[in-house]
Amino acid sequence: MPHGCTSPGRIAEEDKPWLYNGASLFAFASLYEGFGLPPLEAMACGVPVLAAAATSLPEIVGDGGICLEPLAEEAWANALARLWFSPGERAMWRERALLQAAYFSWQRTAAATLEVYQMAYHQRTP
Repeated sequence: MPHGCTSPGRIAEEDKPWLYNGASLFAFASLYEGFGLPPLEAMACGVPVLAAAATSLPEIVGDGGICLEPLAEEAWANALARLWFSPGERAMWRERALLQAAYFSWQRTAAATLEVYQMAYHQRTP
């Protein structure tokens, strides 16, 4: 961590919306990720997202954010600077983030899960 920077440590779930809503942008350069919940949470709060083009992140972020190669330092620096210094571009990505995040919901997940179970049931019963 750069000199003078401190890590906040573990963030309580109930505090995350406060942090996301206060953010100008969210950068997530993870090399290994399961579902990719942090970028989705940020997008649901209308925060422009930069995420690694790795594992599940491109699918989660979709058109709602910018995906970059995780180790492309110059590309990350350029994208961060571009978003930081361009309120208009941040506003555009804010809108796109909200649209992408709206695609994910517990109701949609439950419906898709039920559909898979129904397909499996019908394939097994004569």
